[in-house]
Amino acid sequence: MKDDSESLFGELFDTPRRKVVPVLVPMPAPTAYSYAVPDGLTIEPGAIVQVPLGPRQVIGVVWDGGENTSVDPKKLREITKVFDCPPLDQDMRTFLDWVAAYTLSPPGYVARMALRAPAALDPDPMIEGLRYAGYEPERLTPARQKVLEIAADGLSWTKSGLAHASGVSTSVIDGLVKQGVFEQVFLPPPPLVAAPDPDYAESRLAGPQKEAAEEILQSLSKGGFHVSLIDGVTGSGKTEVYFEAIAETLKQGKQVLILLPEIALTANFLERFQDRFGSKPGEWHSDLATRTREKVWRQVATGEIRVVAGARSALFLPFENLGLIIVDEEHDPAFKQEDRVFYNARDMAVVRARIAGFPVVLVSATPSVESQVNCIAGRYTRIHLPTRFADAAMPDLHLIDMRRAPPERGGFLSPILLRSVGQAVERGEQALLFLNRRGYAPLTLCRVCGHRFQCPQCSSWLVEHRFRGQIQCHQCGYHEPTPNACPECGTLDHLVACGPGVERIAEEVEKHFPDARTLVLSSDIGGVKRLRLELEAIANGEADIVIGTQLVAKGHNFPLMTLVGIIDADIGLSNGDPRAAERTFQLLSQVTGRAGRTGRKSLGLLQTFQPQHPVMQAIISGDAAAFYEREILERERAQLPPFGRLVSIIVSADSRAEAEGHARGLRQAAPHESGIMILGPAEAPLALIRGRHRFRLLVHGRRNSDMQAFVRSMLERGPKERRSIQVQVDVDPQSFL
Repeated sequence: MKDDSESLFGELFDTPRRKVVPVLVPMPAPTAYSYAVPDGLTIEPGAIVQVPLGPRQVIGVVWDGGENTSVDPKKLREITKVFDCPPLDQDMRTFLDWVAAYTLSPPGYVARMALRAPAALDPDPMIEGLRYAGYEPERLTPARQKVLEIAADGLSWTKSGLAHASGVSTSVIDGLVKQGVFEQVFLPPPPLVAAPDPDYAESRLAGPQKEAAEEILQSLSKGGFHVSLIDGVTGSGKTEVYFEAIAETLKQGKQVLILLPEIALTANFLERFQDRFGSKPGEWHSDLATRTREKVWRQVATGEIRVVAGARSALFLPFENLGLIIVDEEHDPAFKQEDRVFYNARDMAVVRARIAGFPVVLVSATPSVESQVNCIAGRYTRIHLPTRFADAAMPDLHLIDMRRAPPERGGFLSPILLRSVGQAVERGEQALLFLNRRGYAPLTLCRVCGHRFQCPQCSSWLVEHRFRGQIQCHQCGYHEPTPNACPECGTLDHLVACGPGVERIAEEVEKHFPDARTLVLSSDIGGVKRLRLELEAIANGEADIVIGTQLVAKGHNFPLMTLVGIIDADIGLSNGDPRAAERTFQLLSQVTGRAGRTGRKSLGLLQTFQPQHPVMQAIISGDAAAFYEREILERERAQLPPFGRLVSIIVSADSRAEAEGHARGLRQAAPHESGIMILGPAEAPLALIRGRHRFRLLVHGRRNSDMQAFVRSMLERGPKERRSIQVQVDVDPQSFL
């Protein structure tokens, strides 16, 4: 009877059943977790919430999938907070789901990339302000008169802002406040950057650049998803062309994202943007202060920041109304993230634009083979700029055959290159010597016993950094003071540095040109702030000879640079990377393109032991089309990307046997699929990193193969991961180490 009465009571006085929603949390779970919605609260998909997860409170996102009616809300934990910020819209949620499925990553890890600024989820507090209340002060001094003239329009001011505008001290304002002349108001915090003005400066484009801009604007006027590739030689005005696309998008009231491989170093780009639009864009990169990152995130989400220039992670910012993505230097390997979620920002930018239905502009002087093939197939529109801006001449390029013009004993610079450097310095111009190798020497060994200094945690040599007095591992960061004696045989003063790094080239340059101002540009030397200052110094002519790594190839403009010398042009051709030829061509073309950008006669010299190599011949001939035609044909024959697909699987463990055993188990668990084959397992080229042993499987398939389903099945059917074993899946790998 008791049960029946309780049932009847429940029917007569039924309370609404609490809603249950899926919430993605930042952990490697395959699906969202279910949480109960507190009574009286309405939560829609995309809302950013705080939920209990074990003993912690974590940030999550309410996801799609509808209410889970199969779970009793009474048994679930409740959402504890809904943040006062714009939700992730449907397009963004679809994009995050797509990235997770394509990269075979946990959805929570992907959603976490969109929530990188947790303190920005609540709005900034209002700031105190003042507004003229209409009263006259008891005594009207000249200073008070100035203040009242400024404030008479009834607008609100901060105290310091009003004092500055009036040209008086803040004590004058305080006196007026005490007399009730001003009333207190609360103002929203100011935007981090001013809104860009698309009409701030007139376009200076002419000839091919103007035609290219008109073509871009024509495609924008059609609306919808579209991919354009601006393919122009170095210094051809590509940036000014896509600035016109940005201006048009701003006029439409939409936001713009500009992806750059090294935004932290490109102060010159920010200045050019300000010259065109009257204000700088919002920046997004890892070197920003935490509080600045939080403000950028919030103001992008609310639409206050109209343009963002950022590194690859900016692709996951929650824009209010994104209408255009620019991917500058689209070929650059820095767009590939190889940590936790492996993705290529260039490719994901195209996906994000396709989902939301807006255009993408890819930009490069040396486009990737993938983008070239997409243009040939008609999927992308190519916009070609064959000449430099203002008809500036390209540098004359020549090869130095190191077999015929070798350096002096103990040196690395050919007499031909040294002579050209001296001539450039005498003319008051700049010379750039490029070597893509940090430090002083890549290997140190003992002349007596042959001992080589190797990292105790990695299968890589310790690199000498003479400026710091250290030998260092470039994989894990391990370092120790440079020794005086061999640890193996104890012999003093018989350690020899083998091969050159940029520091060693600087030593040789100072020997030959002791009076020249020499500057070494490398990521090892100082932080981002110092590197920006050094780049500015080079642009201002405060250095005669610059010795640099690939940092110098990132689109910088050095007006006095008329000579570029490549120390070891063959360095990128000696590994087993299927993209080795393409990357060498791109890097060397970009570096030599630093010369003569302002119209001065310029020269590029490439030191090589393989002068007949197709890459070297393509660079000096300037026949990029022939190089790409040959490279595309070779890729097609071998069914390598973009004509085939690759997935790299790295298994790492505390012991070699564990890593190899797990990798073999995965291979045995792979389904039999026509058109897909597995290579390996084999030790990775870097077989030991941070004390963990690494084995690699490489899955190769046709272009139309469902690689994700194949790999997912292999992982599900294979041996279960133990705590000591880690499996990393890299779809479309860029690195083969």
